[in-house]
Amino acid sequence: MSDPSVTTDYSARDSRIAINTFTTVLRRPQVPHEVFATYWRDVHGPLCSRIPGLGWYVQMHLDRAQDAHLWPAIDGIAPFDDYVLDGGVEIGFASAADQEIFNAACPILFADEQNMFAATVAYALPQGSRTLVDRIANPVPNGGESIDRLHVHFGIGDTDAAGFADFMTQFAQTLAADPAVLKLRLHLPERYDNADPAPPAPDVAHTVPPEREQVAILEFAFETPMTRRRFFASDRFTATIDGQKAHIGHVAAFAVSGVYTYVRDGELTVAGLRGSRPAQLIERLGAANQVQDDVRKLLLTGAL
Repeated sequence: MSDPSVTTDYSARDSRIAINTFTTVLRRPQVPHEVFATYWRDVHGPLCSRIPGLGWYVQMHLDRAQDAHLWPAIDGIAPFDDYVLDGGVEIGFASAADQEIFNAACPILFADEQNMFAATVAYALPQGSRTLVDRIANPVPNGGESIDRLHVHFGIGDTDAAGFADFMTQFAQTLAADPAVLKLRLHLPERYDNADPAPPAPDVAHTVPPEREQVAILEFAFETPMTRRRFFASDRFTATIDGQKAHIGHVAAFAVSGVYTYVRDGELTVAGLRGSRPAQLIERLGAANQVQDDVRKLLLTGAL
């Protein structure tokens, strides 16, 4: 949970991740949501966490039915057609060499995706993403917080890719300067290529329609939904509307129900080691013995 009286900006801590991917995920419709969320958090999550080379791994679960006012409707900017998601994943690396190590070991991970995902699309960010502001002290969240989080996906409008990227960067900088914004992280991935599907997980869809090939993604956090609504009505935001119309063709906003961190700065979190829900139980009961080095070694190696 954040403290709105604290003004410290922790955004610099994210710069240690030089390369990353942002993956959108859609659950299989036959899998109940609670089963999907539990499996993703406590089965798939710890498996991914142990793949060598990984520097950062965060699951962001999305809520399909939280709020009808996540993002203002703007004339001339259309909603993406038939765009429903159940989550987003950020996987990051300290170097290209680390990413290659991870990619070489990934078939064991991709084989698991078919158990709960109907579709996954990994957008590549070879230059990394950028956190413009982060006033949330906890670097390894593991659960739903009382703050208001959302992801907003933007599709390119009638402009070139460079112009779209320049606008989105300036747009993010403008919004991040407002004290109402607790966190803003910008993802500007390369254009997605359906001919080179990523990740190459068997029996999982990896294609997108043309309007979702060139996108930008903004991660926001506000103190409350009311803070968010007032921010959208502010002069700072409304002054950006003409620019949005000129550069953005499509938009979709998604409410974040929980953020789960499994690897940070190349180190397993308790969630990465044990699973997200067991880590929450350890935290809730103050089970300090469960996070000591001897227990960690036993779980990782099978030896004391």
